[in-house]
Amino acid sequence: MESKKMDRLAVRFMQAMTIACVLLLFFMVFIFAQRSMPIISEKGIGGLFSGEWKPMAGKFGITPFIAGTIWSTLTAMAIAVPLCLLASIYLAEYAGRRLAEATKPLIDLLAGIPSVVYGLCGVLVLVPLVRDFIAPAFGIDTSGYTLLTGGMVLAIMVSPIIISISRELIDSVPDEMREASLALGATRWQTTKHVVLRSAAPGIVGAVILGFSRAFGETMAVMMVIGNVPNVFPSLFEPSYPLPALIANNYGEMMSIPLYDSALFFAALLLLGVVLAFSALGRIALIRIEGRAA
Repeated sequence: MESKKMDRLAVRFMQAMTIACVLLLFFMVFIFAQRSMPIISEKGIGGLFSGEWKPMAGKFGITPFIAGTIWSTLTAMAIAVPLCLLASIYLAEYAGRRLAEATKPLIDLLAGIPSVVYGLCGVLVLVPLVRDFIAPAFGIDTSGYTLLTGGMVLAIMVSPIIISISRELIDSVPDEMREASLALGATRWQTTKHVVLRSAAPGIVGAVILGFSRAFGETMAVMMVIGNVPNVFPSLFEPSYPLPALIANNYGEMMSIPLYDSALFFAALLLLGVVLAFSALGRIALIRIEGRAA
């Protein structure tokens, strides 16, 4: 009886914690929306999506920061996805068992490194790399604090997530499918390309979406290397300014300016909505592939 009582208490406690987590999310959305209402009422949605950010003049257009977030995220994914996919295929299909097992905890460890450490490494390694080698190769003179540098840091940060999930999905493809393909005369690469990857593709897409949501909301590492200059259409060798960096750099400063904090809360609400949407899409894709596998 005592054991059953403890089980019931444990179940109720876990239910309460689950409900609390869900309520916390709704509470955050409610607070952000409430604090955003003054500037929405004053400027309208159209005014907030203008291209001018001049708080002293009462102009709070966040389009350059949205553009900076999108461009840095797309740059990161363009770098990370091909490399992560190739790494996942190698570890799941070609690497020896000892090597594959040895790399798993290392990849998981990379996912847990604080973002500020990645940012510091970006300042010490990637900024000089872009400034002294990559940009001069294209005949461009730059400080190294560029959109490309921010994208490279983000690509490194999202790689553990994409590699880990993609590798597990490739591993989960039944061996019978591989054996049937090989028995029909397909090469190992043809089997991987046309059978294994096709079977795991929905889950890999989900992994990429989860990586995208992580890159979209990242703050500290990108803020340290991207230059933080508002620019709607930057080149890879020009600085940019993503939304998370805008919030981190400015909240708490110049709060005496009317509507300033409300504009930052609107930016946070927009950022939260996008990250939640992409995270949900990624989870749905992974749940579907797990349902098919079952």
